[in-house]
Amino acid sequence: MDAVWLEDQILSLRQDVPIPVPGTGEALIQVRLAGICSTDLELVRGYYPFAGIPGHEFVGSVVSSPGDPSWMDKRVVGEINIACGECETCRSGLRRHCERRKALGIHDWNGAFADYLVLPLDNLHLVPEGLPDEMAVFTEPLSAAGEILEQVDIRTTDRVLVIGAGRLGQLVAMVLRQTGCQLEVLTRYPKQQELLARLDIQTLVEDSLASRKYDLIIEATGSPDGFELASKLIKPRGVIILKSTYKGDAKVNFSSTVVNEVSLIGSRCGPFAPALKLISEGRINPRTLIDATYPLAQGIAAFEHASRPGVLKVLLKPAGR
Repeated sequence: MDAVWLEDQILSLRQDVPIPVPGTGEALIQVRLAGICSTDLELVRGYYPFAGIPGHEFVGSVVSSPGDPSWMDKRVVGEINIACGECETCRSGLRRHCERRKALGIHDWNGAFADYLVLPLDNLHLVPEGLPDEMAVFTEPLSAAGEILEQVDIRTTDRVLVIGAGRLGQLVAMVLRQTGCQLEVLTRYPKQQELLARLDIQTLVEDSLASRKYDLIIEATGSPDGFELASKLIKPRGVIILKSTYKGDAKVNFSSTVVNEVSLIGSRCGPFAPALKLISEGRINPRTLIDATYPLAQGIAAFEHASRPGVLKVLLKPAGR
């Protein structure tokens, strides 16, 4: 099958990758659409030493499901964490944090930038009938944005700032808008401002932030500078939620965090069901974030496009779809 292959931080196109074979309790999925996210770009930069097929945002159709034919021909999206189900963390209900977990297109499991992928049936969610692929493909990143609501209670009186209005930051803003909080988003590029303005979300530039203080800040810049800015803008006993992953280490002075009793919360993957509900009910329309769609055979060009400053979502479409 065709696939985008990553090895030693070098991307290549391959036509010789065997179609994966699902085991009992797994499904072979023909990829319909897949999205390039910032984590994929960071993998190329060396964020994690992954070798194989990247990509974890996808919508596809089940073409084989040994032991459970009821999944055949179903359109699905899939959670990215493959858990062992046996370790202490799994037994406590935290399968996303399995001690031996693998991660689709990130760690020890080939991903979605290919004609086909395999995932456990437990990871799959049915796509509602009538929901376009171009919207369903956003389920995984929207679930990551929605995880914030699983971690903190947000009141309508809370002043909330999203730092970073890129691929994930836009989705975070869309989710937080549902709470009715006093939401503002720090932006860099005119298109970011335009998309948020359509949703009546207030945007800011960094020069206007000097005297502002916030109850909750979501850091989604993909840069260590984002945390430094958040530390300056958070109220005493406020909460900073960290969404960024990137290559390298951040140099952080935690003195102000201690003195101001600020809570730091790491935030990663989230539940799929609420994300699918938001999209299917029309409460969130992520399709506005699509900048380009490339055939899988032009995967290298797609990555180059996605890495340009200010670009939002770039999708890959296998030739068979």
